[in-house]
Amino acid sequence: MPRPKKADGVTSALQQVQKQARALLINLRKEILAKEQELLHLKNEEASLGRLTGSATKSTKRMAAPKATTMAARATRGGRVNWRSVLEQLPKQFKAAEVRDIRGLKGKRPSEIFAAITRWIEGGTVRRKARGLYERV
Repeated sequence: MPRPKKADGVTSALQQVQKQARALLINLRKEILAKEQELLHLKNEEASLGRLTGSATKSTKRMAAPKATTMAARATRGGRVNWRSVLEQLPKQFKAAEVRDIRGLKGKRPSEIFAAITRWIEGGTVRRKARGLYERV
């Protein structure tokens, strides 16, 4: 049996609570981001004053580069991968899943890992033995 249509502007109590919770969550995320940026600014200021006085503290030594604060920036952080060193860390025979176990590759997409394996095959450094099984040459 079809549900009766609701009158305009009338929503269930659950939907109202969900809408309020979403709005609060958005505001909370904005506040967190603002506080993180303020903290980053203060740490940078502390580091510059520490360098000026010549007394570097633990926090100024630790802070080599400003940290990313957004989720998108966190996902892309990490820079380039040296795929030759990754290949050297793998055993003589390896599976594609073992490549992901190498430090720094946990967040890489499967397409990036298989692209690297394809480059290794085309470069002659790796040979395909069976489906999903590869061997260093």
